Amino acid sequence: MDSQPAYTPPGAKGEYRFSFGPWNIDEGADPFGPPVRQPVAMAEKMRVCRELGFHGMQFHDDDAVPELDTKSAAEIGRQARQVRRLLEDAGLEAEFVAPRLWFSPCTIDGAYTSNDPQCRQYAVDRSRTAIDIANELGARTLVLWLAREGSYIRESKNPRVEVLQIRDAIDAMLAHDPQITILIEPKPNEPVDSAIIPTIGHAVGLAYLTADPARVGCLVETAHSILAGLDPADDMAYGLAHGKLRSVHLNDQGGLKFDQDKSFGSYNLRRAFNQVRVLEEYGYGRNGEWVGLDVKVMRTQKQDANTKHLRNSLAMFKALLDKVVSLDREREAELIRERDYEELDRYLLHHLLGIAG
Repeated sequence: MDSQPAYTPPGAKGEYRFSFGPWNIDEGADPFGPPVRQPVAMAEKMRVCRELGFHGMQFHDDDAVPELDTKSAAEIGRQARQVRRLLEDAGLEAEFVAPRLWFSPCTIDGAYTSNDPQCRQYAVDRSRTAIDIANELGARTLVLWLAREGSYIRESKNPRVEVLQIRDAIDAMLAHDPQITILIEPKPNEPVDSAIIPTIGHAVGLAYLTADPARVGCLVETAHSILAGLDPADDMAYGLAHGKLRSVHLNDQGGLKFDQDKSFGSYNLRRAFNQVRVLEEYGYGRNGEWVGLDVKVMRTQKQDANTKHLRNSLAMFKALLDKVVSLDREREAELIRERDYEELDRYLLHHLLGIAG
């Protein structure tokens, strides 16, 4: 088992690095309507990233190298190096690369868990290419969102075999690059009906099955935890207890709906506060871990206001961090000793609202 992080007593705020992905500045298309904004060039997204106070960008493999399945290894390397130069010119770093395995015709029935062995091989090969792109960008982390790893009809696949197929795919990636760290990002549904690795507990368990568990961790996304009926702060704490929480995607979610990726704290402020609190109190970020924002632009936003969700989410994290640090811990501890949870509830709400007393 990985070493467990120690509790950090309240005091000075930790240092955090923030990132977002280029898909977070989008054109506003959804399943029910076409784009409502014009595309924004990658260089402009990087300029905005730095201007807003972020430190890095997240990438899918084909964010860095579009249509990479049609390109040679030399072409892929050349284009990835061009993106790295853009990052360096903007004063940014690449946090991670994630293979986009849910768009290809080869992954209709899953990627690592497809019933077609040729499709499974395609998924592993593309993941190796994504690692090569990560190396060109200067990122040492690969993120696996297991989008289509599951089933629409449960009887169409053997769930035990699926878990082992994903393990074997991760082992192949670990063997491809002895320096890469792999993070599993779980989600309970969407696009498949039933995901085989739906929660952070499943992701941590899968990490321990791999050939090198020390290099396999997890990424908790707020909305994905909520979609599973779980509390994202508890999921983060679980990952921290195992020494496996290596990244987060903060956003918000209005209940058990589709994945909304609302601005952080916009739906449930107290839930957002507790996420910031668990990260701060257990030293997250002090070893270089990133705080990622994965928030979508509202479809109603006009072209010249298509980055406010990023600015607002970053500002909300920092404001809630101030609330975490300024919490009266002695009063909280006294109320816990007295088992006066009603008063504790009132105090926390008043603290968040800025009401004295």
